[in-house]
Amino acid sequence: MSIYGAMMIGVAGLSANSRALSVASSNIANVNTIGYKASSNAFTTLLASAVGTGDVSSAGVTANQQQHVTEQGGLMSTTSATDLAISGNGFFVVSPSVQTPGASQAQLYTRAGNFVPDSKGNLQNAAGFYLLGWPLASDGSVPTDRNDLTNINVQKLAGKAEATTKMSLQMNLQASTPITSPYTPGAMAAGTVAPAFQRTINVYDSQGGTQPLQVSYVKTGANTWSYEVTYQGAGANIGSPAHNILKTGTMSFNADGTLANADNTASPATGAVSVTIPWVPGVAGLNPQTISINMGTVGGSDGVTQFDNPSALVSSNVDGSLFGALTGVVIDNNGFVTAQFSNGLSQKVFKIPVATFANPDGLSAVTGNAYTASLASGTPTVGEANLGGAGLIQSKSLEGSTSDLATEFTNLITTQRAYSASARIVTTADQMLQTLEQIQ
Repeated sequence: MSIYGAMMIGVAGLSANSRALSVASSNIANVNTIGYKASSNAFTTLLASAVGTGDVSSAGVTANQQQHVTEQGGLMSTTSATDLAISGNGFFVVSPSVQTPGASQAQLYTRAGNFVPDSKGNLQNAAGFYLLGWPLASDGSVPTDRNDLTNINVQKLAGKAEATTKMSLQMNLQASTPITSPYTPGAMAAGTVAPAFQRTINVYDSQGGTQPLQVSYVKTGANTWSYEVTYQGAGANIGSPAHNILKTGTMSFNADGTLANADNTASPATGAVSVTIPWVPGVAGLNPQTISINMGTVGGSDGVTQFDNPSALVSSNVDGSLFGALTGVVIDNNGFVTAQFSNGLSQKVFKIPVATFANPDGLSAVTGNAYTASLASGTPTVGEANLGGAGLIQSKSLEGSTSDLATEFTNLITTQRAYSASARIVTTADQMLQTLEQIQ
């Protein structure tokens, strides 16, 4: 090996350790970067014969950076529902800009889940990348086309209301009430027969408004009562039927005061009757609404009963809800984004996917602690969290950097020593050349 060869080996050492210093410095600088994956240096020998000199005695060195993208960082708890971390394999799918309908957008992949809403409610992380997900149908189902991704927006819904579909009554009708005979259905609403018991119960329409329904009872025979359900609002809302009557019927009780049949025309006996409110869309702005009124269990005393105590409504339970404003979102381990409203309702609006790769360490890094797919990584598989090898999503958590300060400081020391030693090779070879030049 020539003196010049020794000098070039020293230069190779300087170059390789300079690269090693760069990797260690990057790891140290990103020790607090959310989702950062530390890299390491891989030193390999470089023989002079590899570059065609035929000299196998001189071995230089080269350094290559190795990514460790699959290494799991520690999870840190936070108080924000939109702080997300992936426990296990996979990446969040993000875009550098807000998705435009019908336009193709570049997709990036990151583990940095420190998302916050922008001015329009789109979730964006600290690097400015927008989180993408699947918009859910009204029944909470994911689109068939799993490539149908859009920006996750936590302010998409201004509010929510829910129409009443079920009502349950718990009341007693006094057994000793005198019988009214004759009775014609609709007579109570017409005012020709006084009801023995009557109550108004509010239900909810699909726009979050309250609508008053009145339930009236009259005893028409032994253990037999007739009832009428009438609408107490403006008759034009329901097409102005006679006396706003929605439903008439007859119910019966057993000798022990328990319910025998809520609808004497029904066979077998039933504890529920159905009432349809025929809203006129052009007036009320609502579509017809059907409500099931549960009067109790046949043969039981958990609903409407007939005992010789004063008639009274013990309780009524009506589902549905008034309009409620959006109060926040929650995100579960499967990636469902559920909007919550001030009226206690909730609705699943998005699902966050997790992208996996055959070789995650082959991804190409880009500015902003994100990656793009490459030939080495393979194409992404965008699937559901916690399925098919994809990790689960942790809300109110962030994944910490995998960089370890103690390790990196040790690497700095060894790199500095190796760099100094390589420089010594160069200076020593230079001194030997000077000696040759001084030979007379």
